[in-house]
Formats: sequence, C-alpha cells, structure tokens
Amino acid sequence: MNLELGAELAAALRAASERTGKSQQALVHEAVTLHVSGNGVPGSDRERARAEGLVQPARIPYRKVVPRLLLQADTSTLELLDRDDRF
Repeated sequence: MNLELGAELAAALRAASERTGKSQQALVHEAVTLHVSGNGVPGSDRERARAEGLVQPARIPYRKVVPRLLLQADTSTLELLDRDDRF
C-alpha cells in the first residue's frame, strides 16, 4: 500500500513522530486502527494524554522503593509535620 500525504500533513506526522518517539508507520497504523474500529480517540485519559504528547514514557524502569523512615506503631506522619495551630 502506498499512502500519499500533503506537505502539511506529512510535516505534522513527522512532528508527532519526534514528539512521541514512535515511528511514522506506527502512528499511521494506530490512526487507521482507531478509525476502522470506530473509536477515533483512545479510550482512557492516559491513552489520550499519550496520543497528545502530554505524557512521556518512563525514562527508567520501575524499581522498588526502600523506605527511609520507619515510624513507631503509634506515630503518624501528620504528627511529624511542623504545625501552626493558630487557625
């Protein structure tokens, strides 16, 4: 299949590819899939944000966080805050 795009649409596709880090082919495939499936727009808020380039993929993989502070059983984090009770 050959696909001819006008200069403006081709430039927009290149810009979207650079912004999202996806290949132009992947973006066209995604757009055709969404159009043919009848959805038009990805379903979740996260998918829409990714499609609009508002959310970037993680730069480092998930890693388990080790707590730096262990509280005693009868202590809450709220008690550790400096509070001004004048209100």
